[in-house]
Amino acid sequence: MEPFNIRIMCGSEEVTLTILPSDNGDFKIIYYGGILGGVKKNGNNWDLLSPDQVAGEDLPLYEPRHGEDRIEIVLTDLIADRIGDEIDLHFQD
Repeated sequence: MEPFNIRIMCGSEEVTLTILPSDNGDFKIIYYGGILGGVKKNGNNWDLLSPDQVAGEDLPLYEPRHGEDRIEIVLTDLIADRIGDEIDLHFQD
């Protein structure tokens, strides 16, 4: 599967994330060239993956850099659901 971009609201700001699908149903979430985290669909819900489940040799883990022109995102269950909803919409098209 090919990578694709999604947009989600994070507070009052819109954030663009790149999604890297895998063959096993996991989705890595890329932000500013690093792996922010990952999600996997579990029934109708989206679960966050642990850092060791998404770490790999292809990209480093994302590290926040305070003071730069970035929106700092903390992956929570709510954010995982938003990301999952956008992933679902991508595959409906």
